[in-house]
Amino acid sequence: MIRRKRPVAGACALLAALTAGIAFPAGAAAGEPTGQDAPKVNLVLDVSGSMRARDIDGRSRMAAAKQAFNEVLDATPEEVELGIRTLGADYAGDDRKEGCKDTAQLYPVGPLDRTEAKAAVATLVPTGWTPIGPALLEAADDLDGGDGSKRIVLISDGEDTCAPLDPCEVAREIAAKGIGLTIDTLGLVPNVKMSRQLSCIAEATGGTYTSVEHQDELTDRVNELVDRAADPVVTPVATQGADSCDRAPVLTSGVYTDREEFGQQRWYRVEVLPGQELRASVSVAADRAVRPDHGVLLRAVTVHGRETVRGEATGNGRTDVLSTGLRHPEPERDDADGDGDKPAAETVCLVVTNSFSADTGVKTTPGLPLELTVDVVEGPDGASDVASFGLGRGWWLLGALVVTGFLAGLVWGWLSRWRVAVWRTN
Repeated sequence: MIRRKRPVAGACALLAALTAGIAFPAGAAAGEPTGQDAPKVNLVLDVSGSMRARDIDGRSRMAAAKQAFNEVLDATPEEVELGIRTLGADYAGDDRKEGCKDTAQLYPVGPLDRTEAKAAVATLVPTGWTPIGPALLEAADDLDGGDGSKRIVLISDGEDTCAPLDPCEVAREIAAKGIGLTIDTLGLVPNVKMSRQLSCIAEATGGTYTSVEHQDELTDRVNELVDRAADPVVTPVATQGADSCDRAPVLTSGVYTDREEFGQQRWYRVEVLPGQELRASVSVAADRAVRPDHGVLLRAVTVHGRETVRGEATGNGRTDVLSTGLRHPEPERDDADGDGDKPAAETVCLVVTNSFSADTGVKTTPGLPLELTVDVVEGPDGASDVASFGLGRGWWLLGALVVTGFLAGLVWGWLSRWRVAVWRTN
C-alpha cells in the first residue's frame, strides 16, 4: 500500500507545482529580492549573572552559549556580515541605573574573522543585569545602513530588568522605522513570563521565538537563523498612507509597510491603464494585546468615491494577523482622439480600515504594522477567464489531467480484463 501511495503523492506535488507556476508566473512577482549589500546579522547574548545556572545538559547556560557561538561562527556563510553584542557582561554592582547601561559591541558587524570572534567570545563571564531594551536599541544602530537583509538574534535566559523601558515597545519602535529589520529570540530554559516577553519582541518585527533547553537545539537554531539571513528576501518599502485619496501616495507594483492606528483609515493611490488589472492584498498584525472580534477591510474606490470591489476578513483573537485582498480589472477603452495614443491611466484609491481595539492600559502608538502588496498586471482575456472556478488560466491543465486520468483508467481496465481472460483460458 505504501508503494502505491508514493506515485500518487508525487503526482499531487507535480500538479501543485505546475498549477502554481501558471497561476503565479515569474513576471508577475509583486516585488523583487533585494540584497545588493551583504546580509547582516547581530547576535545579542545575555551575559547576566543568571547565565551561571547549570541546567543545560549538565553544563552552565554560559558554557552552552559559548559552544553554540563557536560552532555558528565556523558555519557562517562567507557572504554574511556578522557581529556580536552583549548585555549584562561588564557591570556587577547593585546600581540599577548603571546596570541598565551595560551593553557593548563585543565584535563589530562586518566581514567575519572567525579566530578573532571566537577569542572575544571566550572572554565572557556571567556578570550583571538584563537590559534587553537598551541592547536592542544599540543592536539596531549596529545594523544601520545598506539595503541587504538585517537580522538580530537575541539569546536570553530571563526577562528584562530595566523597566519602564519595555523591550516589546522598543521592538515596535524599531519595526515602525521601516528599516526591514527582523528580531528573532531564543529563550534558555524559559518561564512563562520570559516566554511571553520574548515572543512579543519577535512578533513585533515579524521574527520568531524559540524555547531552548538543550545544547544541540541552541546551536541548530542559531545556525538556521544565520543561514536564513543569506537567503534573498523582498524588503518592503516604507510608505505613509493619507486620510483621503487626493493626499495619498502613488504606489507602483511592490510591497509596502505602514502603521495604522486603531480604527483608522489609510488611503493609497495606484494608476491602472485600460486593459490592466490591479491585484492588492493587505495584512494587519496585532503586535500587542487587543480585544477579540476585529476585522480588516480593503476597498478599491474611484476618485469620485464609488466603491468598485472590496475584500474583508474578521478574527476572534486566535490569530495575530488578518489578511485580505481584491482584484480590480480596468476595462479596455477606445481611443477617443484617434491619434493612436494610449488612453490615460485611471486612478484607483485603495482604502485600508481596521476594527481592532486595544485592551485597557495598552499603548496605541505606534500604530499596528500594516503590509500592503500591490501588483498591476495585464488584465485577463475575458470574464470567463476571471472566473474559471478560481483557476484563471490554469483551468486547461486541470482539464487535461482529468481527460488523461479518464483515458488511463479505461486502458487499465481493458488490460485488467484481458489479463483475467487469458488467466481463465490457461
